[in-house]
Amino acid sequence: MPTRKTRPPTNPRLRDIFAVFLRMGAMSFGGGMTSWTRREVVERRGWIDDRRFITGVGLSQISPGANGVNIAVYVGTVLHGGLGALVAVLGMLAAPVTVVLLAGGLYFGMNALPQGAWFAAALAGIGAGAIGLNLANGLRLFRRNIRRLGAIAVVVATAASLGLGVPLGWVLVVMIPASLLIAWAERSQA
Repeated sequence: MPTRKTRPPTNPRLRDIFAVFLRMGAMSFGGGMTSWTRREVVERRGWIDDRRFITGVGLSQISPGANGVNIAVYVGTVLHGGLGALVAVLGMLAAPVTVVLLAGGLYFGMNALPQGAWFAAALAGIGAGAIGLNLANGLRLFRRNIRRLGAIAVVVATAASLGLGVPLGWVLVVMIPASLLIAWAERSQA
C-alpha cells in the first residue's frame, strides 16, 4: 500500500472549526458523520491524524449520546479545549436542527395526504446511503490501521457479537478488557 504524505497538524481558528462542522452538519443526512468528520479533519485539513481520530471514534462509541456529537466534542477539544468543543457542536447542530424541525413539519403534513408516501421513500433512500458511507469509512479505517492479528480478532469478534444481537453493553464489558490484554501482549512480544 503506497504511503501518503501527511501534512503537519495545524491549529485552526474557532471560526474555521465552526464553518467545517456547520457544512458537515448541513450535508450529512441519516448518519455518516464519522465518515464526513474523518474526511474533513484528517484527510483534507490535517488537523489531527488517523490514530488520534480513531481514539476519538472509540471514545465516541463508548460514551453516551450521539456519535456525531461526541466526535465533534472530541475534535473540538483536541483543537481548542472546551471552547473548541462548544464551537464544533454548535456548528454541527445548527443546520440539522433546523432541517429536522422543517422536515418533521413537512413529514407530518404530507403524511396526511394520499400522495405523501414519496417523502417516506426518500428518507429510506437517504438512510441506505448513510449505511454505505459508514461501511466504506469502516473499511478504510480497518485497511489503514488494523494490522495485528489480535486487533483483527477484536474487530471480528465485536462485529460478530453485535451482528448476532448481543447487547452492546455486554460486548463492551468483554471486548474492552480483551482488547487491552491483547494489545499489551502483542506489544510486550515486539
